[in-house]
Amino acid sequence: MTATSSDAPAQRRVLPALIGLLLGTFVSMLASTVVSTSLPVIVHDLSGDQNAYTWVITATLLTTAISTPIWGKLADLFNRKVLIQIAIAIFVLATAAAGFSQNTDMLIAFRAIQGLGAGGLAALSQVIMADIISPRERGRYMGLFGAVMAVATVGGPLLGGVITDAFGWRWNFFVALPFAVAALLIQQRTLHLPARAKRTVKIDYVGIVLLSAAVSLLLIWVTNAGSTFEWASTETLLMVGGAVVAAILFVVVELRSSEPLVPLTLFRDATFTLATIASIATGLAMFGTSVFLSQYMQMARGATPTEAGVMTIPMIGGLLVSSIVVGALISRYGHWKPFLITGGVLLIAGSFLLSTIHYDTNFALVSIYMALLGAGVGMTMQNLVLVVQNTANPTQMGAASSGVTFFRSLGGTIGVSVMGAALASMATSLFTDRADDLKAAIMGLGAEGASVAQSLQSGAIPQVSTLPESVRVIVEDIYAQSIAHSFLIAVPVAVVSLIAILFLPNRPLTRMTTTERVAASEADFATVSVPEAMATLSATGTIPTQDAGSSRRARRDAEMGEDG
Repeated sequence: MTATSSDAPAQRRVLPALIGLLLGTFVSMLASTVVSTSLPVIVHDLSGDQNAYTWVITATLLTTAISTPIWGKLADLFNRKVLIQIAIAIFVLATAAAGFSQNTDMLIAFRAIQGLGAGGLAALSQVIMADIISPRERGRYMGLFGAVMAVATVGGPLLGGVITDAFGWRWNFFVALPFAVAALLIQQRTLHLPARAKRTVKIDYVGIVLLSAAVSLLLIWVTNAGSTFEWASTETLLMVGGAVVAAILFVVVELRSSEPLVPLTLFRDATFTLATIASIATGLAMFGTSVFLSQYMQMARGATPTEAGVMTIPMIGGLLVSSIVVGALISRYGHWKPFLITGGVLLIAGSFLLSTIHYDTNFALVSIYMALLGAGVGMTMQNLVLVVQNTANPTQMGAASSGVTFFRSLGGTIGVSVMGAALASMATSLFTDRADDLKAAIMGLGAEGASVAQSLQSGAIPQVSTLPESVRVIVEDIYAQSIAHSFLIAVPVAVVSLIAILFLPNRPLTRMTTTERVAASEADFATVSVPEAMATLSATGTIPTQDAGSSRRARRDAEMGEDG
């Protein structure tokens, strides 16, 4: 169906508010991605090892995953405009504080607080969009979100690399501050959300604690098992057992709570259940590969931070093009499932091909692999949320939207932890296997060899681009094999994601916003209730009435619109 002139006033109302949401998303993405290319330098300067590198990323993803459903529940209870502004403030202040870190522990702590704000931005932007834009029209706007995310993901690493090389890595944590102030001002002036009926507020504090405990114990175990302690050990028993007990208690509490953090009734809807399964793989592909691709460029190809930012552009280009084009096509034709299936296939292909790379693989091939993976993420990431919002109960829109985002963040968090653990284990093993080669190369350096040997034996991540050629080639080969091995973990998860997408119910996209759906539901209730009440009164004349069933059918027909 083509746009009519009546669409113009609606677009003029939506676009100013959308700019504030887009800028908030840009702040979140920029602050996260601007440090991605400089992380090897940051962890090296703070004397951190591979586990510290993984936890700098995982800390943010963990608190993002845990806080996302909390923000979603708060969105169903409190003022959404105030909530998103609080989320921006938390995110940016924590990001700025991270710039003053003196060691990796301090950096990890501030990154964890940063994730609390990021969870709010991820959940609330989707919920607010559902308030002001219908699912059928949301496709093109989802494309704008994808474009902003792509620009931030492209520009962030490039900007971060330039800042690190020119001014030092600490300035990367301050660059998002002016954008955050602008986002707050624009949202205050342009974001006017429909008033909602007041309701009794009750926060599921016990659910929050149990969810945090279950996820945290699982990730701490994954990260440290095999290095700090053995896989089969007392620590493993306590951590895994504790995570299982906390998860079981969480389910029990949610079933008994009047205001559950994650309403388990959502899983009765096949669309929600399958979309959450698919989101796990999307999160793993998006977060895991982007984190370790940057490390691959610097540790396996000897790139500087700036060069690493440039070299990851093909992945972001694939994400940018696919999200914009597919979003526009979904809005125009109303068909979403073929694009999600294609995206699932590309996730599998990209993940598998990246698991085959070496330190000397032709970069044109690596670029194609990255572009395929980026296109898969762009086709699936936002559209899985769209599909869930299309069928969710309007009164649970916050919980449903944040639920999908939560599982995507959880997939990314677990993915980064598992991939990081696999990388660290593989690298340690390969360093042991290549010890003789490294010793021979170091001995050939003469006096310089002592300092090189000390840097490699310290356990900290080496700055590969500064190593002598004879040593650098060996270290690059070790890290290339380790990172490629970690990419292989994403493949089976991507296969499960595609299977879930194939079974998603292919329901048409409604043209009604969340607010309009609530009003329509109330009108339906009145249409049914009033005739039943009137039937108990004595008739004083003949009044023509419209059949309730036909009224509801007409409303549904108008809602669904015309596909194609």
